[in-house]
Amino acid sequence: MWALSGIAIVIIGFALRFNPLVIALAAALATGISVGLSWVEVISLVGTAFVDQRFMVLVFLVVPVIAILEAYGLRERAQHVMRKAHALSTSRLLIGYLALRQVMSSLGLMALGGHPQMVRPLIAPMAESAAHHRYGIVPGHWREQIRAHAAAVDNIGLFFGEDTFVAVGPLLLMQGFLAAQGYAYDPLQLAVWAIPSAVIVFMLHSARLRHFEGQLRRASHHAPQHREAS
Repeated sequence: MWALSGIAIVIIGFALRFNPLVIALAAALATGISVGLSWVEVISLVGTAFVDQRFMVLVFLVVPVIAILEAYGLRERAQHVMRKAHALSTSRLLIGYLALRQVMSSLGLMALGGHPQMVRPLIAPMAESAAHHRYGIVPGHWREQIRAHAAAVDNIGLFFGEDTFVAVGPLLLMQGFLAAQGYAYDPLQLAVWAIPSAVIVFMLHSARLRHFEGQLRRASHHAPQHREAS
């Protein structure tokens, strides 16, 4: 029972917004000590696992690359492009990115997107610029909602797009779970049956984005006093 104390530490730590690294180490120490390991053995196991899996930190190399690109005006360039695309509204841009994300994920190209490399430096600034071009200066709370929708589009497109790709980990996990329960399906069958869900989710979220565009338009018309720089 005490071996599960690490789960409680993770839940409480994230609820209290502690540092994730501290939470993970505290949970590992609690779990290890509760099963009879010394704290030295636990630290040794954590260090060994980090060294064995150190190639995983390569994904973080994208962060300084994006930071350099932003320092040299990537976001401003994206906004400049949007100012020239007069027919492209916030909802149309996000629906287009949702479709692109789903299609690319269904082909196994999950890396063509993501929050650090696409949403933050490109999609969110372009969506904000489209709203600014159509409705004037967008208040701060609406800008936050635009950024939230940009992030949500990436998550939804990836989540429901990757399920239609036969070689993705979650699909193979579902296939293994169903096989363990006595339901023999191959990954292709699961991928095919995931297509209707992906299409329905695309239509529903597109409608949601259109609804958000309407809210943004009405807010700009009815509350002109809010059209101030935040």
